Amino acid sequence: MRENYLTVKGYGESEIIISKSRFLTYIERAETEEDAISFIDRIKKLHHHATHNCSAYIIGEHDHIQKANDDGEPSGTAGVPMLEVLKKQGLKDTVVVVTRYFGGIKLGGGGLIRAYGKATTEGIIAAQVVERKLHHFMKVAIDYTWLGKVENEIRSSSYTLEEIRYLEGVEIIVSVPKEEEEQFESWITEITNGQASISFEDAQFVEFIVN
Repeated sequence: MRENYLTVKGYGESEIIISKSRFLTYIERAETEEDAISFIDRIKKLHHHATHNCSAYIIGEHDHIQKANDDGEPSGTAGVPMLEVLKKQGLKDTVVVVTRYFGGIKLGGGGLIRAYGKATTEGIIAAQVVERKLHHFMKVAIDYTWLGKVENEIRSSSYTLEEIRYLEGVEIIVSVPKEEEEQFESWITEITNGQASISFEDAQFVEFIVN
């Protein structure tokens, strides 16, 4: 399983006007190539009268799926600059479509590259970037006599208390960043004088908005 990575929070859209041409950006998270293609097709249908619907996407833990489409713009002036913005920002599992309505003024190769790059950047800002951090859900099994102290310590820490199970003993489920698992175990062992049983229960991604 992959660990920490950047992607967009979800759907976003933006619009900029450059030399009377409208550039509409649509961006979404896509975890498979099928998701990306479906999103691109949906935007193309929405703007079937547009001059161009250029697209790019990057998918996979190691970015092994990368595609760029200029959709009639001069080769290398639209899709590739869009893809480069995604790569430069370190995003994964992201698809972007920039729809252009031509305003009558030609931008030239350099102008197009800048325009599509800027449009993509604006779309990313609208969608928001998140870091998905792998967390381990750890089970802390203790006697009821330890509940008050352990619960208070966890709630005042940087860890997240997910659930308390009241069984024959108490099971507290805590979300811990994967890289802090050993530190967490040592901490719980210390505050319970070694009276806690700590075990791994599940792994999930937790998202944090990147400023």
